[in-house]
Amino acid sequence: IIQMAGGKRKTTTTTPSSSPKKKAKSKKSSSGNTMRRSKQSSGASRSYSSGLDEDAIVQMFVDIADEDDPYVAGMEGISKLSDDLGIDPLEDIRILVLLWKLGADEKPAQISKEEWKKGCIKLQVDSIKKFQALLPALDTGFLDRTEFRDFYKFCFQFNRQGTHRTLDKDLVSALAPMVLKDRVSSDRLTTFADFLGVTKDESYSRITLDQWMSFLDFCYEVEDIADFDESTSAWPVLIDEYVEYLEKLEKK
Repeated sequence: IIQMAGGKRKTTTTTPSSSPKKKAKSKKSSSGNTMRRSKQSSGASRSYSSGLDEDAIVQMFVDIADEDDPYVAGMEGISKLSDDLGIDPLEDIRILVLLWKLGADEKPAQISKEEWKKGCIKLQVDSIKKFQALLPALDTGFLDRTEFRDFYKFCFQFNRQGTHRTLDKDLVSALAPMVLKDRVSSDRLTTFADFLGVTKDESYSRITLDQWMSFLDFCYEVEDIADFDESTSAWPVLIDEYVEYLEKLEKK
């Protein structure tokens, strides 16, 4: 685009008194300088203005990219990245925090090459060693409430499968405690998973994003179930029925 714009400027500023030979000579000299610069820089790693090694960033992605699509890294590649970082992708929430910070939100369960490159520049990393140095800062305890809510939403979206816009309730029961640990009481997390497990309402076999987000808001706003007033609440029916389940447990 820059070259095209430059050519256009030259065309519009040409006058009858201009010397074509002089312009041709200047162009040749410029081309020669470009060729010399190209030769001098051949073999050297490309770098961004930030000083990061672009080739190293791309190579890291190549190492985790899908075999049938070099522009995408799916769950297999993400598991490999986790292994390289020395963390368990099934137990360590930091891999989800890392993917969130990298900006892996184009499609569920994957990160694209473009997202990877932009994310690495944002996080200032171009090696596994630098990624490992980031791990302590990926603890969710460092996120304020607004940041955490955005991350919590990402966790739902990233774990969707295919074109499904909902999550299986069994996945929710496993994911919620992993994401909400230290944010929500373990008793609240346990009883919610138990409620999903025993409910016979087929409409709760899959959980919507609204229900997922409402559970977090409910945990923040209603710490004591005794303060819950269904008549004035605007929670999804799922939350109302969960509270009824808790009240029955208290009566036993």
